[in-house]
Amino acid sequence: MAYNKNNFLQRVKEINEVYKEYASKGWFNEYIFKNYIRDRFHISRATFYNYLTIPYEKELKRIQQQKAAQLSFF
Repeated sequence: MAYNKNNFLQRVKEINEVYKEYASKGWFNEYIFKNYIRDRFHISRATFYNYLTIPYEKELKRIQQQKAAQLSFF
């Protein structure tokens, strides 16, 4: 699979969904990272915290709109 912004944002979305699931139960960020994120996604703590700040929903929507516009062009 080629690496592109869409794939990156899908990965960020997945990490954020895992985080939201366990954060809603009241678990601490460090516990979530050590037990659910680190071994599954193989990222560092700093990368994890950076991913939590990325507005992935807005970016994914923009990419999908661009694809739809591109497909309807021809």
